[in-house]
Order: sequence, then C-alpha cells, then structure tokens
Amino acid sequence: MRDTYTVNIAGVKRDLPLFEVKPGLRIAVLNILGDTELVEASAKELISKLDGVNYDLLVTAESKSIPLAHAMSVINNTLYVVLRKSYKPYMGNALEVETNSITTGSEQKLILDEKDLRLIKGKKVLIVDDVISTGSTLEAMRKLMEMAGATIVAEVAVFTEGDENDWKGIISLGHLPLFFDN
Repeated sequence: MRDTYTVNIAGVKRDLPLFEVKPGLRIAVLNILGDTELVEASAKELISKLDGVNYDLLVTAESKSIPLAHAMSVINNTLYVVLRKSYKPYMGNALEVETNSITTGSEQKLILDEKDLRLIKGKKVLIVDDVISTGSTLEAMRKLMEMAGATIVAEVAVFTEGDENDWKGIISLGHLPLFFDN
C-alpha cells in the first residue's frame, strides 16, 4: 500500500499518492485527469480568486492541466491555448522552448503552434497549471509568452509545492509539502 497525503481542494477531499522523484525525496502527486468533481470545484474556486484580473485568454501546458483550463474557460466563456510537448507538421512555424519537469525527470519541449501564436500575440493571458513544483514548466510558459508578444497578467495553480516563498505571486488553492525520507 502506497503512502498518501490528504488534501481538501475547494471542498473536495483527495488522498494523493506519494511517489519518489529522486532518492530520498517524495512528492504528493495530483492527477486531475478524469476527476470531473475536483476539476470543476478547482476551476470555480480559482475563478473566484481572480476578481479584478482582466485577461483575454488562458494558457496551459499539455497535459494534466488541460481539463482545468477547459473548465475555467467554460465558466468565463474565454478561449484557452494548450502548449504542446511535441511538434506535429500541422503546427506550422511554431515557437519552442525546453524545460525539465520534476514529474518526468527529463528534458521536454513546450511548443506554441502557429495558429495559437496568432491568437496570443498582443493579448493579456492567464497561465493555468495543476501543480507548480520546481517552476521549470512555468518558466518555459513565461518564455513562450514573451516570445509570442503576450502579457501575463496572472498565474494560477491548484497547488504550489516546495518552498512556499518561491510562489508568492502565484494564485493557488493550497501548498503541498515535500516529503524527505530520513
């Protein structure tokens, strides 16, 4: 039986499994894919924290935070853009940056396709993520938005993780601790 960490997200309780990401370090893994109750509750709660934030569209990275961006877009009738992890020929003249995610443990790419680049250019965007841990994916999203000529007006996540002081500007529903084995 795997150890878990219990969280309450916008009134929805979940037991998050703990996974080792490197020797002696475990993280509580939030996987919102397929969890409609949690996604919708999180989306409503995050939207409620954005009073007074004016944005044109939402931007998220593939893949676990896609349902959250979708649910938020439905609530606010706002378009969303997904930054992809692999290039497909239909993406045309795409922008690309590299990142290193703690959950994959390897280099990955984030790609903004040509169609979405036209949509984003000159717009005010809200960055949406499920969990911000090391910040590498967030930095890649920021870099792509800068390259695309967009202005980031706020950044939201269900959870931040690690050192809370690193995430003072992030609008989130909570913070996950890191679990160090002794």
